[in-house]
Amino acid sequence: MMDWLYLTGFIFAGFAGMEIVSYCVHRWLFHGALWFIHESHHTPQHGLFELNDLFSLIFAGISIWLISSGYDQIFSAPGFGIGAGIALYGLLYFIIHDLFTHKRFMPFSSDSTIMKLVRRAHQRHHQDVGKKGHEPYGLFLFPYDKYPERERKFKRD
Repeated sequence: MMDWLYLTGFIFAGFAGMEIVSYCVHRWLFHGALWFIHESHHTPQHGLFELNDLFSLIFAGISIWLISSGYDQIFSAPGFGIGAGIALYGLLYFIIHDLFTHKRFMPFSSDSTIMKLVRRAHQRHHQDVGKKGHEPYGLFLFPYDKYPERERKFKRD
């Protein structure tokens, strides 16, 4: 039983850690020194893939490396669980950010109030195409009560 608790804790740590890392990397690197790559995500017109997708491949590579390096010690070493948490974050990021928010690949809509709130907050981040950027830089952790969108009835989507 404790083995499963440890594994679950490591998965949660990997997931939560990714939101923190994503916020910091997005705010200070993507909108800083790596803007020449990330800018492709902020332009209104782009093809099926954008240069910014390289970042997803890097995070996926880290996740795969951690999972594979900890595969023989799933319950006793943190690598597998943290890698799985990063992978879970990446999956949810792809679904919410790429498919739902930006309508890429196989877009879909949802009546979920939370998903609509996340989309509106992210659209706020994209309110202009400049390097300066706007909050929120994270996907899940942002001051939900700061956005007047929270008060809307979400009927216009």
